Amino acid sequence: MWVRWAPCARRVVRLDVKAPKRLLSTQPPQADLLSKTTRNIGIVAHIDAGKTTTTERMLYYSGYTRRIGDVDEGSTVTDFLPAERARGITIQSAAITFHWPPQEPGAKPPQIPASFDSISPSTFPHNVNLIDTPGHADFTFEVLRSLRVLDGAVCILDGVAGVEAQTEKVWTQAGNYQIPRIIFVNKLDRVGAAFSRTVKEIGVRLHGWPAICQIPWWKGGNGDFVGVGDVVNLRGMLWQPGGDGRDIQAFDLEELEKTNATFAEEVKKARVALVEILSEHDDAMVESFLEHDEDHLAIPALHIWQSLRRVTLQPSQAVIPVFAGASFRNIGVQPLLDATVDLLPTPLERPDPEISISGQSSTLSALLGAGANAKPVKSSKKPQDSKNSDSLAIPEVKNLAACALAFKVVNDTKRGVLVYVRVYSGSLDKGSTLYNTNLGVAERAPRLLKMYANDAVEVDSIGPGQIGVITGLKHARTGDTLIVYRGLQMKGTPAGGLNTLQLRPINVPPPVFFTSIEPQSLSEQKHVHESLAILLREDPSLHLSIDEESGQTHLAGMGDLHLEIARDRLLNDFKAKARIGKIEIGYRETITSATSPYTYELDKPIAGKQAKATTTASVEPADDSAIIPGTQTETKPESGPFETTFTLPDNNTLTVSHPNLSRHDSASHKNHIPPHLSLPGILHALQAGASAALARGPFNGFPVANTHVHIDLDASTHLFPDTTSTALSMASRAAINASLRSSMSASQPALMEPVMNATIFVSESSLGAVVQDISSARGGQVLSLDGSDSLTSSTSNDDLPRIDPNLIYTPPDPFASGTGDMGSGLADSQRQIVARVPLKEMVGYLNHLRALTGGRGTFVMAVDGFEKMASQRQKEVLESMREF
Repeated sequence: MWVRWAPCARRVVRLDVKAPKRLLSTQPPQADLLSKTTRNIGIVAHIDAGKTTTTERMLYYSGYTRRIGDVDEGSTVTDFLPAERARGITIQSAAITFHWPPQEPGAKPPQIPASFDSISPSTFPHNVNLIDTPGHADFTFEVLRSLRVLDGAVCILDGVAGVEAQTEKVWTQAGNYQIPRIIFVNKLDRVGAAFSRTVKEIGVRLHGWPAICQIPWWKGGNGDFVGVGDVVNLRGMLWQPGGDGRDIQAFDLEELEKTNATFAEEVKKARVALVEILSEHDDAMVESFLEHDEDHLAIPALHIWQSLRRVTLQPSQAVIPVFAGASFRNIGVQPLLDATVDLLPTPLERPDPEISISGQSSTLSALLGAGANAKPVKSSKKPQDSKNSDSLAIPEVKNLAACALAFKVVNDTKRGVLVYVRVYSGSLDKGSTLYNTNLGVAERAPRLLKMYANDAVEVDSIGPGQIGVITGLKHARTGDTLIVYRGLQMKGTPAGGLNTLQLRPINVPPPVFFTSIEPQSLSEQKHVHESLAILLREDPSLHLSIDEESGQTHLAGMGDLHLEIARDRLLNDFKAKARIGKIEIGYRETITSATSPYTYELDKPIAGKQAKATTTASVEPADDSAIIPGTQTETKPESGPFETTFTLPDNNTLTVSHPNLSRHDSASHKNHIPPHLSLPGILHALQAGASAALARGPFNGFPVANTHVHIDLDASTHLFPDTTSTALSMASRAAINASLRSSMSASQPALMEPVMNATIFVSESSLGAVVQDISSARGGQVLSLDGSDSLTSSTSNDDLPRIDPNLIYTPPDPFASGTGDMGSGLADSQRQIVARVPLKEMVGYLNHLRALTGGRGTFVMAVDGFEKMASQRQKEVLESMREF
């Protein structure tokens, strides 16, 4: 019988079960029913795996759209930028909200139960906030800032290509945020689709045990893809060919055994394998298995769903639910939406948001809990351990009405600047005053929006766990923490140290490509720089710098496509009149010899006032070990002065020696430091000067890397009554610049180039030619050859579990021999080459790769680090830069 996919159809299937003895321990209280029925999910995958196509079907079946958009026609909802529709790829993430199961227009909201103990969550409409993310490696930051605010993710795989390089990268990034994930194997309708091989790749490359919840249904067992076998509910689902996917014919196991005994037997095998894998990771499934006389087929479907949910929400996800379909043919999307609601977590089931406040690390719930029990105390404070939980007992926390993270800024031509936020506690209300703890400024929120891709609906508030948009904010940037504090005035500051409350920031990867931008005339200069400022506020992975010698403005980005998109937006969207240079590579330079201390004396008027300062600095080469920028520590050697060490970008460090001055003993500062200065302010000024000096090296104008700077701060001889922070910064910059030039004159400095970790996908017949080209013509180093017939992990992380593909159950692929051997029947299977190659050699590589592989080769790459060049290669690079 043909049925329309509707909530009632699923309800009949899942209500006829008994409640299990063991239930989820993370159920929220009755008061949080709104958060219980909210899902913040993202669609992530390698480029061209079908993310946007799947999203379009989700919007159609949820009732949000009346027609299905097409990527090739440029009619999709989430790809609304002209550049996205012209190229057929996703460039920026798009947020959209819909209900699943769909709500009938005008229908009363259903009565939501306090717990889903005896029914499935997907029986009731849920509010789904979905973000469609890019798949191209150049837009990695767009994926990173989306993952930062998501609660769960659906990973789309191409059934022909399998687990590709960008998929592995995004999967690892999601794992770093402990985001539960499910997998949808897409494009099973295409020639060469191999569900079995793809599932085994999931185990080996994504380091998890695949829990197959659906198996493909091939027409006649060896033909077209027509439906799926529902392993959980023990039924077959057949989609009407050529339709819109709404009409599905369901067959229970008895009917399948009469009409298609082979397929019914395979569904049983898959059910046994699913129960076995769940029993290894979930004790409650073992209990249910024993209760039902050790019969794998007798276990109710609801027990399976609840067990799948428990293993999916485990902190280190070891079991990965896998679903099958073909989005372009409208097959398998509705069951995927059910699984999204049933398996992925609510905002309340996620780990507590990490925060820092007054230099301490904690969680938001710990701060709120400690503050609720805190009592006001008198000002007599005693030193205490910063790790003591009592230090978080801030009475003023009771005035903290809301806390949110700004994760994206977009400049909309109609609505102005849109700031996307995720609310972690409390509620943001229309007209409320927001305090930006990163910038120390307060702004009012005039309008709040709920985004539907390029459309928006105005709302009065954004509740806890929700994603929304604030308009009219002039200062907020990506990664800023916004709080609402009761009684806060526009020029006020939250009390009790809440002005330092910050959620976990969003890390920005370093750029590797740059291009020059020059206004066509002086009258256009202001407009060009204003347009660039908007671009940089939207996308922090773009960097802007000015060459002091030539006066050129350089725009740096993650890749050539990234810069190409930025250039098009600058010229077409913002109508900026500027000349754009060719895309070049951002090198680094480093010194090779140490210098003796150099003292620089500054004594000149600054901004109309006389300023005086002295700084003594020296430089030396640092080792190549990676350091984390932005940290600061103070040490007191056994015999010697106090020292403060700063870690700077590009693997640089700064050590400031300050005798008789400790940051923890401010009383001693009065005798050594002028009253208008403070030790933290002095150290910050010296750090700013060092950063400015290292931003442009004396050898070829590139940023300096792998250098250790040492500054001696003698308060009695270096500080004067007319010393200012600006003077100290200028003096330290001049002293370090002189030391860098001295090192360069003593020994030839070295140029460092970015080296990429490239993953190249080619056919078996093209493997030899591509390997030879990488290793000989381009000077690269091949790290591994990872073909589909001999899967090995492409990562060297020993902490990840090693999965034996022979222990993974998979149904036979239609064109395979059926022995389960990886790659059998695929004579010209796809191979994967992992190599380290200098970035200069990878510029324009795609055209060359296509020529070598007959148009079939693809690759992705990411920065692996910077390495020193050999003298001959350094000479060639410098000559090529000076050709014109």
